[in-house]
Amino acid sequence: MHLSDRVTGTFLVLLGALAFWGGSRLPGVPGQDVGPAVFPMVIGGGLMLCGVLIALGIGRSFEEPEGDPDAVAPGLAGRLGRFAPLAAMVPPALLLFYVLAVERLGFLPTAAIMVLACALALGASWRLAIGLALLAPPGVHLVFYKLLRVPLPEGLMPAPWA
Repeated sequence: MHLSDRVTGTFLVLLGALAFWGGSRLPGVPGQDVGPAVFPMVIGGGLMLCGVLIALGIGRSFEEPEGDPDAVAPGLAGRLGRFAPLAAMVPPALLLFYVLAVERLGFLPTAAIMVLACALALGASWRLAIGLALLAPPGVHLVFYKLLRVPLPEGLMPAPWA
């Protein structure tokens, strides 16, 4: 089943509007210019912008297949073979893993496992997947801890700057 770009774009606009509205209802933090409302409002605004662009078909010409229109591009579905329908379960499974493991393991190991699994599922080489798994979680932790001042679970391996 294929959804039209207008339906998908409209859904993203609505999702972004809900995120923006939900973020705008968060209380401010006294003495800080940037509060907890900023992140969901920025994400919501970005989703709305992307949804409008998708619904209007802007950039669609960049997606036109070259050559045989019936040929399937090699991607994750091509690599997974008969397990291709399960590829849609990777993001929810990773989120469920995060919810269940982050308190015990802590943010850094949990995020590293998630990045490694996601990169491998998307077809990255082991070398790239391990590099991302080692570099991305500390970067995300630094942004949340230092910039946004949001504490993340320490677990087994606390961050050295925490």
